Amino acid sequence: MQLAMIGLGRMGANLVRRVMNAGHDCVVFDLDPTAVAELVSEGAEGANSLDDLAGKLVPPRRVWIMVSAGLTGQVVDEVATRLEPGDVIIDGGNSYYRDDVDRAAKLR
Repeated sequence: MQLAMIGLGRMGANLVRRVMNAGHDCVVFDLDPTAVAELVSEGAEGANSLDDLAGKLVPPRRVWIMVSAGLTGQVVDEVATRLEPGDVIIDGGNSYYRDDVDRAAKLR
């Protein structure tokens, strides 16, 4: 399976490591290029933009977002414009669950 991770802080980076240790391929993106480079050195495929990330994924795409709650909605919206029906966005941040329910309804 192939999975993309956006947000490579402590939790996002460690999730990528666990997924790769389980034998899956990861494409990673973060605003901090050093965070991307670190995971690339461990076997992930790096992306330098959301467009680059989406282009490196094989449909159906799976994109896991691990950003601060205040940024989640904006990032979900930006990612959604680059995806197609049948692709999956996973909100792994600590956002308010009602916001997640509303975003899911909007994305359907």
